[in-house]
Amino acid sequence: MIARGLYRLLLWLVFPLIWLYLLKRSKKQPEYRDFWLERLGYYSLAIKQQFLQSNTSPVWLHAVSVGEMRASAPVIAALRQLYPTRPLLLTCMTPTGRATAQELFGAFATIVYLPYDYPSAMRRFLCTFQPQCGVVMETEIWPNLIHECADAGIPLVLANARLSEKSYRGYQKARALIRPAMARWANVLAQAPADAARLAQLGAIAPQVMGSVKFDNQIDLAKVELGQQWRSQFASRRVVLLASSRDGEEAEFLAQWRGLFTQQVPLLIIVPRHPQRFDAVADLIANQGFSVLRRSQWQSETVVAADILLGDSMGEMLAWFSAADITVMGGSLLPFGSQNFIEACAVGCPVLLGPHTYNFAAAAEAALAEGAAWQGQSLADVMVKIPKLLNDANEREPMRRAGIQFAQAHRGATTQLMRHLAEFLSPQ
Repeated sequence: MIARGLYRLLLWLVFPLIWLYLLKRSKKQPEYRDFWLERLGYYSLAIKQQFLQSNTSPVWLHAVSVGEMRASAPVIAALRQLYPTRPLLLTCMTPTGRATAQELFGAFATIVYLPYDYPSAMRRFLCTFQPQCGVVMETEIWPNLIHECADAGIPLVLANARLSEKSYRGYQKARALIRPAMARWANVLAQAPADAARLAQLGAIAPQVMGSVKFDNQIDLAKVELGQQWRSQFASRRVVLLASSRDGEEAEFLAQWRGLFTQQVPLLIIVPRHPQRFDAVADLIANQGFSVLRRSQWQSETVVAADILLGDSMGEMLAWFSAADITVMGGSLLPFGSQNFIEACAVGCPVLLGPHTYNFAAAAEAALAEGAAWQGQSLADVMVKIPKLLNDANEREPMRRAGIQFAQAHRGATTQLMRHLAEFLSPQ
């Protein structure tokens, strides 16, 4: 109780800083100015009336941002199929996450921000929507949210949960606050046994392993076809994709890319993870002396002659994977823990990983064991591997086939999750 009281006090002390942060972010991303009151649990009258007039409590799913929201697609599809008359409430924390939810699910779901973790804000949220149960994707541990749901009798399930050793050590520093909250989840479903073990050590009661729903995402064949169409505009050049790159990775990659090929230089495609960095990465590429063409300025029926194609678009990663000969996975070159490489494997694009894969530890271990990916111990290792793999079809082709098999073999997490949620959701 003392730890929770101190946590509440800290939240109020940093309250002005939160709004200063939002104001600062809004200068580059004006979307951060929208729906500010939702972050304190105040929602529009239209939304309130919609849920007051409903005779059925909604099922609520929380996915913090873009990646988690996209990964939730098979879960949302399953919920709609199994509970077709139950309203669906989706929450997130970022404007890009909200935009993604609106694009993918806006036709049938209500999409709002989850409030910041103030007890009164969480109570307002729960009072407004009165969900039948909640599903939190990945690892969002908000103590007041967990306690308020438990106090209100609303089952809250942590699903698709992962917890790296680094994150576990961080949470352990606040164990007096975290352990009581972890014990109040209605259910904790981890991606892998190692995640379940760390979650149990953190205080979760009997966590179980469900696998990762990221394997269950259906491949959008239209995006695959788009990538193949793009490929015809690359003038027979081989294609290397730096996918979902993080701040600092592009500079180090480009420094070693120059001079890597003496002839038949491949087309390099760079797709930054965060859209707010598109302009900065474009400037970086130009300042390093490379010619750059931006996706937003590219008429895709014209041949790409530039050194580098910058993927400054949203929702087209599957097309980029489909257009590439090999993918270097962003987030793994510097200590960001890697980004999701499962879709690359699913469309048969060989994956090169850097040394930092702790956010996808189980998936990376399986991909390496099954021949679907290759991992270097440094960026230099990865750079050496790029021309070797490009020039060796006898190595690429088995990786391509293994990637497809890997992505198919690990499906089924959504089915496991639905089985557990049935305990809390009455049939429709």
